[in-house]
Amino acid sequence: MRQTLASILNAAAHGHFPPPDGGTTVVPQPSYRDAGVISFTAHSVVFTDEDPQWVRATLASLDCDELAATMNPRFLAAFLTRTGRSTDTIDLLTVASALPGDPPLELRELADPDHPRVSRARKRRDDVQVWAADGGVLILGRGVAGRWETAIEVDEDVRHRGLGRALATAARHLVPDGGPVWSQQAAGNARSVRAFQAAGFRPVGAEALCTAA
Repeated sequence: MRQTLASILNAAAHGHFPPPDGGTTVVPQPSYRDAGVISFTAHSVVFTDEDPQWVRATLASLDCDELAATMNPRFLAAFLTRTGRSTDTIDLLTVASALPGDPPLELRELADPDHPRVSRARKRRDDVQVWAADGGVLILGRGVAGRWETAIEVDEDVRHRGLGRALATAARHLVPDGGPVWSQQAAGNARSVRAFQAAGFRPVGAEALCTAA
């Protein structure tokens, strides 16, 4: 049976990763909205409706470490040009299991928020839910391949007080169905990386998400 991105992600969320054999797996896009690359340890997954032979030929043409080829800027540039898509950055991809009970801080759900991060989330996720805390915002929604994803925003004047960690932990309590919750952090955003890892999110790979114009 041909693998799907959803099955690969589900396995990774439970600690079962593609073999570290230096290979690249090409799977169909889970939706028109989402295409891109996920790089696990010594194995990459390219999710696209483009010809897999084009993907492999382009990777083989690069003069770089084979293990780094799918995240090489020249491959990503060629991929974006061929698909007419855009990307922001390469993110650290993390995941955490659900936690029982109520979140460890007081939150209020927002029915019609106008926060910039919320507007951005609705372009990239379905079933978006938003909660606010004093000084911060927590977003949950279905993203790539239907996975539950979370993002947080902390006001500058309340940073360094543990609110980011508390919001990321709250996402583990709020994720529907008791399933895993995913999050992406830009590799250079060290504060966000630290907050999510302190909240129990485990690094599983790197992700370049390519969005339609």
